[in-house]
Amino acid sequence: MAKTFGELFKRLRIESGHTLRQFCLNHGFDPGNISKLERGRLAPPKSREKLQEYARALGVEEGSGDWFEFFDRAAACSGEIPKDILSDEELVGKLPLVFRTLRGEKLSEKQMKELIETIRRS
Repeated sequence: MAKTFGELFKRLRIESGHTLRQFCLNHGFDPGNISKLERGRLAPPKSREKLQEYARALGVEEGSGDWFEFFDRAAACSGEIPKDILSDEELVGKLPLVFRTLRGEKLSEKQMKELIETIRRS
């Protein structure tokens, strides 16, 4: 599993059967920039349109798990929370519980059940 946006981008490109140069030639991208992006030397674009262009060029099906991971990793690299999460007030209200859990803080059984139920409904 990819750890960074660049690693995910590279994995998806390789899975699509393209070398870096061929991928860039086919889609009109600059090989130097894509190489930097894959190696983490260039941050993912903030533009949703550019991210969609990359995702489509990589053959990522809209709405698939890879699609959401692609956009989530781009947001995380920018220190942002994905916009679709921010639009859900209930989920935003539970984010502090998620963050505490990720930091290893123990939640009460009630808090954990509430968090699980919120995630299931989403």
